[in-house]
Amino acid sequence: MPKVRLEDRAIVSVSGKDAEDLLQGLITTDLDALTPDEARPGALLTPQGKILFDFMVSRDGDGFRLETAADQAEALLKRLTMYKLRSVVTLALDTATPTIIAFDEPEASGYRDYRFEKAGATVFRSYGEAETDAASAADLDKLRITSGIAVSGPDYALQDAFPHDVLMDKNGALSFRKGCYVGQEVVSRMQHRGTPRRRVVIVAGASALPESGTAITADGKSIGTLGTVRGQSALAIVRIDKAGEAMANGVELLADDVPVTLTLPEWSGLAFPTSADEASA
Repeated sequence: MPKVRLEDRAIVSVSGKDAEDLLQGLITTDLDALTPDEARPGALLTPQGKILFDFMVSRDGDGFRLETAADQAEALLKRLTMYKLRSVVTLALDTATPTIIAFDEPEASGYRDYRFEKAGATVFRSYGEAETDAASAADLDKLRITSGIAVSGPDYALQDAFPHDVLMDKNGALSFRKGCYVGQEVVSRMQHRGTPRRRVVIVAGASALPESGTAITADGKSIGTLGTVRGQSALAIVRIDKAGEAMANGVELLADDVPVTLTLPEWSGLAFPTSADEASA
């Protein structure tokens, strides 16, 4: 059973009688839909609707666990403290408890990763010491690529991406029903107007792909950027209207000088439009 210990994660815990009310009014995830045995993606947005912090949220007794990148955990804690005001909430940072990822094993224990379930894969997240095997973070990256699951850092920069860009409207991270939260008006407007143009795609190269950050071009013009790269496979965030137009017209897509083909994750239900005004929401 592949099992990987992630060394670059930390946990911000949110507990107390007002914990759920506080988070429900701040983050993108609908906590009413969060079951005790699953971890769902979520984000805290800027007022302009861009992703300020991203995390996996799960229930921890009567409170919640926000598992996030170690390098953003302290800043997330400070931001939540700013919003806490007089709420009866206890916030704490845990940098010592490791995150263990088990995949391709239906009987594994822990919290089911909702993102991978949407993509038809089985992944569990657990917290604490556990034996791991020969699997590595690179193996998990390969599964993320084939599943079309982007993460901040390798695939996009915080404060530079909208939730729709990274498929949060499709993977359970973004609620359009629960009411107001920070940045909600902007993402709701994008949803209802059908304006998202940048989306995560799965990239297949004709040969080994260049490094992360390399532009994907059509007719010499950049339409996106490579994120996580593993050999001839990668994730990227691209303008799907530009990509669709290029593909419809037989224009070769390149990453540096490597010909590439792009596919949208099947679970997203999205398709490449053939003109700029036909982008799918």
